[in-house]
Amino acid sequence: MPLLVTEAPNPGIIHYETYGRGRPVLFLHGWLGSWALWRPTIEALGQEYKTYSLDFWGFGESRGSGENSANLQSFQVDSFVEMVSQFMDKLGIPKAAVVGHSMGGTVSLNTGIKYPDKVVKACCIGSPINGNSLNLLLKLSGVPAFAFIVWRFPPLLRMFLRIYSRFMAKDGKKMAAMISQDVSQVTMESFFQSIGTLRETNLTDQLNKITMPTLGIYGKRDIIVNPNQRHLLAKGVPHAKVVYIEDAGHFPMLDTPDLFLETLRNFLKIK
Repeated sequence: MPLLVTEAPNPGIIHYETYGRGRPVLFLHGWLGSWALWRPTIEALGQEYKTYSLDFWGFGESRGSGENSANLQSFQVDSFVEMVSQFMDKLGIPKAAVVGHSMGGTVSLNTGIKYPDKVVKACCIGSPINGNSLNLLLKLSGVPAFAFIVWRFPPLLRMFLRIYSRFMAKDGKKMAAMISQDVSQVTMESFFQSIGTLRETNLTDQLNKITMPTLGIYGKRDIIVNPNQRHLLAKGVPHAKVVYIEDAGHFPMLDTPDLFLETLRNFLKIK
């Protein structure tokens, strides 16, 4: 289990998994997720690329400086951008393609905006450009009082996740098992702080700073992030390739794995 220690102003421990050989590609998970979402993808791409799949602070096996303290900065979306930058510096990765799902895709785009010299390609999958596109329950999860109540009553949280899992992917049982495992590793601080800052994020006016090749993948059946976000991406980044998958929801890599992998592989091949 590779671990990496980051420095101030956001010290913490990053857990990551790496696989394959070739040009580097970073994979970033979404809210309540972990690196494990990307396991099939990195295994499929490992013969062509050196893949790195990270756990954000407060998720999976990573831990940030905000846990057990009043400092919650480690769990903000902007801090995740700095985490990616530090990760690349620590491992001596000067440039990489950055692929992110949901919140991770917002981080991917934001990293491309703030560190254009480090990001050679940016990909977002089911990601909010504007935090208003999140569904109501996710918005409420960013309210500390609501998050505290849900967190103090695990049966309520499990019921909420079990019901939602049925609609998030075609294989509801598999999705429920994956989310249950990932949520067991999430802290309350990262639970509400990350989604709270994602709700307040709006990259619309900054998209024109993205100059690298960009891919957006959105599923028509997404009930987590409104797929109309694809229009904001296409308008703000005219050179972006935007793919709209009729038969996919918030997790195209699970709902339509072959099409997803083909789309991503073709994008990564672009010189």
